[in-house]
Amino acid sequence: MATGTLGDWPHLGYTGFDLDRASERRGETPAFLRHPGAKACLMAGDTMVLAKHSALDALFDLEVAAGYGGRTDEACLLGLATGGAPRFALPLHAAALAQLTERDDLLLTDLRSLAVEALIPPDQLGLLATGKAMLAWHARRTFCSNCGERLAVGEGGWRRDCPNCGAQHFPRTDPVVIMLVTDGDDCLLGRSPRFAPGMWSALAGFVEPGETFEAAVRREVKEEAAIETGAVRYLASQPWPFPMSIMIGMQAQALSRDITIDANELEGARWFSREEAALMLARTHPDGLVAPVPMAIAHHLIRAFVEGRDPPAG
Repeated sequence: MATGTLGDWPHLGYTGFDLDRASERRGETPAFLRHPGAKACLMAGDTMVLAKHSALDALFDLEVAAGYGGRTDEACLLGLATGGAPRFALPLHAAALAQLTERDDLLLTDLRSLAVEALIPPDQLGLLATGKAMLAWHARRTFCSNCGERLAVGEGGWRRDCPNCGAQHFPRTDPVVIMLVTDGDDCLLGRSPRFAPGMWSALAGFVEPGETFEAAVRREVKEEAAIETGAVRYLASQPWPFPMSIMIGMQAQALSRDITIDANELEGARWFSREEAALMLARTHPDGLVAPVPMAIAHHLIRAFVEGRDPPAG
């Protein structure tokens, strides 16, 4: 397969957030909740609620969202749309979600399905990804880790405050390096036991405290496949709201080729030629092997290698 036949470069999932985050105005959230143009997305854990109009819509008028059970007292201000209308994420508790399951005018699904199937525009997907990550943080940050007191929501959902000891708690994003190791016309891909049949992907792992991204790449590749790597460079990044990580896409130059896998992490790792990787991207490999879906950053890293060019600027 020629490397220029893969068509337009796909959109990188969860990167379409286009609101003004208005971080300096988050203290105005009580007023924003009264704004006539306010809209909100609704979610309960991994379940997203969408309206079935002529197309799926992740945003509801705030009054409608509250009527469905969205908790405005736990609202997270995501940002301001063009013209200054606020956009929120509202959590739904389980009982409220159960009452929506039989409605024909709503779709209840998960964020990953929305991304893989491209069911909503990139800007709404990015909005839902941000909201999911933030509400997941709130769900795990009910009590102060310093003194155990119940925390209060502050700054439009971007801070939680302890009324007892005064500690302030802020959301965190966990950095994950995901790297395509290359050696000339070959790239290294691994296979996890949790992958779909036939799928191979780039290696990945969490960045440890006190570690640079480049050092994390070299450590993870050596741990998982016993491959030594040299030069490492950045290619792209992707928010990954499962629950709240950032995938840092890198390319690394191999200094060795003999593979010994860490069986606790992988069930296989092997070198693939550029031609074979192209077939996997196109899902035409004769052995049924495939690369990750186009919305995933691993797909973009592999395509960058196949086509010999960097991904489009995000």
